[in-house]
Amino acid sequence: MEQKTHTTKDGTTVIVLTPEGRLDITTAWQFRLKLQECISKLSPHIVVNLSKVNFIDSSGLTSLVAGMRDADKEKGSFRLCQVHPEAKLVFEVTMMDSVFEIFDSEDQALEGTPRTIAS
Repeated sequence: MEQKTHTTKDGTTVIVLTPEGRLDITTAWQFRLKLQECISKLSPHIVVNLSKVNFIDSSGLTSLVAGMRDADKEKGSFRLCQVHPEAKLVFEVTMMDSVFEIFDSEDQALEGTPRTIAS
């Protein structure tokens, strides 16, 4: 999993995580631990780039929801971007696309540009 640190114009540190492959019952717990570690030790501001995740199941969604809650508790932000077309359907069917802040690009997510989801 790729991890980058970005500093915004106002000096806010944002952690960008880019998981790869599947976000399912076998990988979601590791991803969840990574989110917890980043939020508690580095920054409560998280962007998850899902461009390389081609499958998400309920465990994967649960890890994302938990990360969003953790960031909220720390007065941070939690944004998703570049949802892979294969995984996008899961967000739509579960209506999670209305729960998360989802952006078309990583740059938009870092800037906090108004929410959209790529078609």
